[in-house]
Amino acid sequence: MRNPLSDTIVQIEPSGIRKFFDIVSEMKDAISLGVGEPDFDTPWHVREEGIYSLEKGRTFYTSNAGLKNLREEIASYLSRRCNLTYNPDREILVTVGGSEAIDIALRAMLDPGDEVLIPQPCFVSYVPCTILAGGVPVAIELEEKDQFRLTKEKLLEKITDKTKILIMPFPNNPTGAVMRQEDLEPIAQIIEEKDLFVLSDEIYCELTYGQARHVSIASLPGMRDRTVLINGFSKAYAMTGWRLGYAAAPHVILEQMLKIHQFAIMCAPTTSQYAAISAMKNGDGDVEMMRESYDQRRRFVLHAFEEMGLECFEPNGAFYTFPSIKRLNMSSDEFANRLLREEKVAVVPGTAFGACGEGYLRVSYAYSLKNLKEALGRMARFVKKVDEENGNL
Repeated sequence: MRNPLSDTIVQIEPSGIRKFFDIVSEMKDAISLGVGEPDFDTPWHVREEGIYSLEKGRTFYTSNAGLKNLREEIASYLSRRCNLTYNPDREILVTVGGSEAIDIALRAMLDPGDEVLIPQPCFVSYVPCTILAGGVPVAIELEEKDQFRLTKEKLLEKITDKTKILIMPFPNNPTGAVMRQEDLEPIAQIIEEKDLFVLSDEIYCELTYGQARHVSIASLPGMRDRTVLINGFSKAYAMTGWRLGYAAAPHVILEQMLKIHQFAIMCAPTTSQYAAISAMKNGDGDVEMMRESYDQRRRFVLHAFEEMGLECFEPNGAFYTFPSIKRLNMSSDEFANRLLREEKVAVVPGTAFGACGEGYLRVSYAYSLKNLKEALGRMARFVKKVDEENGNL
């Protein structure tokens, strides 16, 4: 019998995040710090709007691009929060999570052999989505000494005649790194000079800590027409299971993304779209409350790593820390597997986010302080045990 499978898809590795999630789900008394999912319930007014839409029988397809009212609210949000102007009728598309938006943007823009620059460590979907779209992923290895930010020097090293798209994954999953305006400006200059396009994944934009707000690269001079902005409702509004995201982009790109969306998806879930309208209209206070709680947890986790003797870059975005375990003389995978087996705590090896993640772990603080205290207490016990094994105590 002929091989029924695509060689391309067979060669793509499964997600390193889901591997540990699946193990934890079947392990009694295990605590997971591995999945990037808010522990907050979706705000009640958002759930209520979803329930109301069902009670009113609003269970039919929407337009392919999404409810017009929702697209208008997204346009209003991008204007007031990001200083960006998009036409809701032609330049905004509602998708099934931000992940679909990433996928169809790459499929709409890439021809076979086009190169996509991907700063790593990064979200696990960029590389496989690039490959599935016929593109060639090219890693840019970010370093802790640069606070895991993309520098113009590292960008220039990787650009070739085949480079077409730069993915900008900030605030970053898994490091928590952010790019401020002064960091983005030299990157934008290179993008213009080299005639590139940007896929800017800003799903964590509302989870930026400190006084300076998130700045979208699309808001910089000359960048709007070169950028596909990706965002969604999962992280900021605690709506992961509602599966709703969106893309904002110039019409020439968005109309091709919409074409793929039409054939593959039809439209995003109707109930979720009605709920998201309430999130956009009335959710700013909810976002602020959750951000303050994450910031408290962030500081707690960083202090816990300091007490363990683990160096950790201070993240200023998202809800992840990326501690270094290099001094323990073990690989990221070995540490994560032993920690899960011996202390029943799940974290994700840094290598799940690219080869340059070796020697690091992704530890999410999207969990209650109670769970964080218990999990980090177990982790401290494990680190002490490893130190004793290595003769460091």
